[in-house]
Amino acid sequence: QFVESGGGLVQPGGSLRLSCEVSGATMAYYTFGWFRQAPGKEREAVSCISTSDTYYTDSVKGRFTISKDNAERTVYLQMDSLEPDDTAVYYCTAGAFLHQTVRTACSILRQSDSWGRGTQVTVSS
Repeated sequence: QFVESGGGLVQPGGSLRLSCEVSGATMAYYTFGWFRQAPGKEREAVSCISTSDTYYTDSVKGRFTISKDNAERTVYLQMDSLEPDDTAVYYCTAGAFLHQTVRTACSILRQSDSWGRGTQVTVSS
């Protein structure tokens, strides 16, 4: 199960830190991902983190940072220099992968059937 929080209304150029509380997954071995869905658009991968690597979609590289705290069972997404196109509902999910790269795992996770309720991020002046 996943419980997302930390969204809100922020001006362009501002920052937010999203949190995803995780239960039922082995934090040390799973790959975790943040995804977003804007109105009228499909859900897209934003960033994923495996045991040894991270992946970011091109539009957020250099602005977003994914991390996780195994002891706190929480996955974070630090979002800086936010832009209006970042406006969406943000979700997290996870899965167990043995040999896939984090980029491939992120692509597979997009089809996950286990999602939290999401947290709304709105970037507007």
